[in-house]
Amino acid sequence: MGKSPDIRIKTPEELRILRDAGRILAGIFDEIKNLVKVGMTTGEIDQVADSLIKRSNVVPAFKGYRGFPACACISVNEEVIHGIPGKRVVRDGDIVGVDIGIIHQNYYSDMAVTLGIGLLEPGRQKLLDVTRQALMHGIAKARPGNRLTDISHAVQSYVELKGFSVVRDFVGHGIGRKLHEDPEIPNYGAPNQGPLLKAGMVFAIEPMVNMGLARIKVLSDGWTAITADKKPSAHFEHSVAITESGPLILTVK
Repeated sequence: MGKSPDIRIKTPEELRILRDAGRILAGIFDEIKNLVKVGMTTGEIDQVADSLIKRSNVVPAFKGYRGFPACACISVNEEVIHGIPGKRVVRDGDIVGVDIGIIHQNYYSDMAVTLGIGLLEPGRQKLLDVTRQALMHGIAKARPGNRLTDISHAVQSYVELKGFSVVRDFVGHGIGRKLHEDPEIPNYGAPNQGPLLKAGMVFAIEPMVNMGLARIKVLSDGWTAITADKKPSAHFEHSVAITESGPLILTVK
């Protein structure tokens, strides 16, 4: 885990703002899910995200972040994460990962879903179902008294039980005043390691799961990560607050 992470405990007022931000982002995703269809380009999907963000009176968190050129990361099939929107056309049977961050009252919210377009072949549908469920298994461990890697282990053990691979090159993260805060949250590892979880911590938990090998490579654009074996990958993410009574998913309406 490297040096000991500096994990900020959010105040009740900060948690209120983060909850509002999460509701707004979840609402944006509800509309995107209904609008993405066969024949759209990933650039057109990004334009939809841009207009919904503007209409919601929030700021796109990704646009310009370390030079990223778009509002949304859009990753199709073998693209794992950080896909740059452009001319790629969405086709029947594709899976399309959409990852969006927003800034609301100077606080960040981050969420991702992978959409199945049209009729999916069974292996791809299983990949989506397992990745979504792995996220929920990880979130279930985000409670006071657990250790950070209890989240990691829950994700990895479920994914591998189902015959898929967890991406190790990218991780979840703390979130709040910054898009990426301490700690890093791997989707793999032994349980009961790392910092003790406490109420007021806020995490972006985000399994990235490959149908084939775990290994990835980053394309020459410096952003788009693809699976090394070109098999499909899925990505789901929620921003989650740890409370005395357990995890609170912020990115739901």
